[in-house]
Amino acid sequence: VASRLGQKIQECLPYDELTGIENLKDIVLVSQKPIGRTPKSTPATYSGVFDLIREEFAATKEAKTHKFGKEHFSFNGKKGQCEVCNGLGQLKIPMSFMDDIWIPCHHCNGKRYREEILEVHYKEKTIYDVLNMEVREALELFRDNPKIHHILDTLNDVGLSYIKLGQSATTLSGGEAQRLKLAKELTTGNAKDTLYI
Repeated sequence: VASRLGQKIQECLPYDELTGIENLKDIVLVSQKPIGRTPKSTPATYSGVFDLIREEFAATKEAKTHKFGKEHFSFNGKKGQCEVCNGLGQLKIPMSFMDDIWIPCHHCNGKRYREEILEVHYKEKTIYDVLNMEVREALELFRDNPKIHHILDTLNDVGLSYIKLGQSATTLSGGEAQRLKLAKELTTGNAKDTLYI
């Protein structure tokens, strides 16, 4: 199938017959490789739902009053992130002869954001509260937003209802990373006529 679609192939086991390949337009391998190696990579950022959530926060009355845009609600940008930990929520302590250790940031208490950003609420939740929610909780919070709800519902459908939106990608198992990749494919890719392996 892969060779017919012009993709690189590996040797496969013998088979007698293969039917239905005329219905396929693409083939996608969803591996268990990590989605990120830093605490800034999260299920919310990887799936793309975080951009939409930040738009919702920027549209609140509180955000408009303070002239906060979407970029203020990113822990990756200077406008909103804690200036001490740079949005990591934790500080690295280098150890000479052992692995480095991480401790919660003493300035933001691990919340990643500047104090003024955490004063903005969407349905009584701060951006930190939302990142600390499990997918199943966030589904309820954003039930009125079709785009956000669709991505969260797909994460739920692939069995990731229990992961937190802001959970560090470094804490995800191979199977969780694989399901997150599959969910992203199903929400952003062309899932029709595609074989996912």
